[in-house]
Amino acid sequence: MAITVTDRQPVARAEEILTPKALAFVEELHRRFAGTRNELLEARQAKRDGVARTSRLDFLPETQGIRDGDWKVAEAPAALQDRRVEMTGPATPAKMAINALNSGAKVWLADLEDASTPTWPNVIDSIRNLRDAATGTLAYTSPEGKEYTLRTDAPLAVVVARPRGWHMPERHLLIDGEPAVGALVDFGLHFFHTAKQLLLNGHGPYYYLPKMESHLEARLWNEVFVFAQDFLGIPQGSVRATMLIETIPAAFEMDEFLYELRDHASGLNAGRWDYLFSIIKYFRDAGEEFVLPDRASVVMTAPFMRAYTELLVKTCHKRGAFAMGGMAAVIPNRRHPEVTEAAFAKVRADKSREANDGFDGSWVAHPDLVPTCREVFDAVLGERPNQLDKQRPEVSVTADQLIDIASADGQVTEGGLRLNLYVAVAYTAVWLSGNGAVAIHNLMEDAATAEISRSQVWQQIRNKSVLADTGNTVTRELVEKILGEETERLRTEFGDEAFRLYYQPASKLIAEICLSEDYTDFLTTPAYELVG
Repeated sequence: MAITVTDRQPVARAEEILTPKALAFVEELHRRFAGTRNELLEARQAKRDGVARTSRLDFLPETQGIRDGDWKVAEAPAALQDRRVEMTGPATPAKMAINALNSGAKVWLADLEDASTPTWPNVIDSIRNLRDAATGTLAYTSPEGKEYTLRTDAPLAVVVARPRGWHMPERHLLIDGEPAVGALVDFGLHFFHTAKQLLLNGHGPYYYLPKMESHLEARLWNEVFVFAQDFLGIPQGSVRATMLIETIPAAFEMDEFLYELRDHASGLNAGRWDYLFSIIKYFRDAGEEFVLPDRASVVMTAPFMRAYTELLVKTCHKRGAFAMGGMAAVIPNRRHPEVTEAAFAKVRADKSREANDGFDGSWVAHPDLVPTCREVFDAVLGERPNQLDKQRPEVSVTADQLIDIASADGQVTEGGLRLNLYVAVAYTAVWLSGNGAVAIHNLMEDAATAEISRSQVWQQIRNKSVLADTGNTVTRELVEKILGEETERLRTEFGDEAFRLYYQPASKLIAEICLSEDYTDFLTTPAYELVG
């Protein structure tokens, strides 16, 4: 077997996950599908080059027949009929996994992607925890003796796992000396160790698929699923996938995504933060009219964001698929009641808009927000498990509306620039320490918000944006100055040892990618080279 594992014992009981049969399955996935994946990543770049020349995106003429056709996705299994509240978070450590499963949410998005640093111990621990959750044996005892176990007084959240995006490698599994595809490692190990047990539990191998930019990437996932189900001898259609519409080209191919995975599709999700990141990335050199205002100013009621979410609901329900709302990033702070009250109010308003628009459920990032989200959707759904019956024939969205970035209210300010640099460094430092989700200023930040932050800085430098609050022009020199000040602030806040280990290398990395003439597609790609 030409597969090499660089470290066979990254965590306790790793040998239960890195078995010869599981590794052989991952190797077979890689050999069958890595070549197509590589071609699709090259196609991404070719399409982006075209946008750089034209500043345009449009619906695909060659798939007009799919958009006009009368077809639906497969009916959802019973376990996924009601998704009104979905808890998101990493699958490691075990304590967090148990809290998510016990949260009272209908679904737990077990995240091996944006909320998890893909260190080798994290990858294997996540799979081990998800395998133990499927068998009902997941438990944890803290150093202080506090025990965490799976609840038996109410249903556990249904697990929907999110593997890494197609672009990420896994350098701890080498096939013919080359890093394996991270998405196939995550999917392969999870599927191999849990699929049959999940089906026995009345659930199934369910997935969220991130970062896709083309329906051809969805087609590749469908081919992976078909092969994997045959390999394990489980019925075709056992896998169900919810696709994140979190890139701007994907917004033009929603029907096509569902069509490609129609036997395995469960729905689409409005991944709002990565969507904003993708808009900046795609139109970064398209001129001032594509410069977004400060991140905090871009709300879901902005016309271009309304176009995106309304098209998503219409498309999903027309095809019998679930429309899932985006992340509520605000989080409560139990030590500060006024912060908690404000968080609840923002979440209630956000989820009320989604529920009334026709979404079938939505995400929260903290267990304390589950009751608020559930209450809002209960009020709209009543006894119904979802609102697939709410069609939106009145919605008509044009290509121009989806890329009408100039319609967003707000300004580019030095305060926003300063916050972007602070968040980018602070998040990257925590990511380098092995934690992919962190609360910063009462917001749950993951890789997507850090990507927005550093991308806005790069775009503002390129466009010589003028800051509304100071009148200064964004230059490399100004960014270097503010970055130095925010980095020093982080040293003061977190101390010299943490600064040396994580914040200083994070600041250096953010400086490199923000000040470079060339744009870095994903922050996590160079950051991955800095972790074990």
